[in-house]
Amino acid sequence: MGNRLSRIYTKTGDDGTTGLGDGTRTPKDSARVTAYGTVDELNSAIGVLLACQGVTGEVRDTLTQVQHDLFDLGGELCIPGMAMIADDDVSRLETMLDRFNADLPVLKEFILPGGGMAAAQCHVARTVCRRAERCVVTLARAETVRPQALHYLNRLSDLLFVLARVLARAGGHGEVLWQHERHRKPVK
Repeated sequence: MGNRLSRIYTKTGDDGTTGLGDGTRTPKDSARVTAYGTVDELNSAIGVLLACQGVTGEVRDTLTQVQHDLFDLGGELCIPGMAMIADDDVSRLETMLDRFNADLPVLKEFILPGGGMAAAQCHVARTVCRRAERCVVTLARAETVRPQALHYLNRLSDLLFVLARVLARAGGHGEVLWQHERHRKPVK
């Protein structure tokens, strides 16, 4: 592979536009740029999660594969008409989700984001994933987006929730359950 970025700054975006993967120019605040930019932000949030202590073994391998998938998804969103995320990618997430969830106790209450640094960062990644999904929904209202992109993000947010539970337990912190009765004042 040759040099992809021989010069980092080009000055072509100084007018508030950016180049899509197919060479067309679009405003930097367009729905498409917002969608793939938020997927990039999600990938970075997962990178921070991977830098946390306690993210090892199968969880690390899973998240690293997800980062590769998100790079592909960003490419798909950056190049109108491109197809990079497949049904098999969504199925793989579902398999991982089932495997990680199998050993967790049934959840009967909501949990608060936390449970140690790795679990907390996983919750941050989950919320960024939900935002990325909303951005792709917004894009899909205006332009064609393959359903696999939405399916992938939807399953990924579920997987990140389950991984946050796994990490909280593995780190010895456990899960903090929401106490809905705590310090409630009557609404007038």
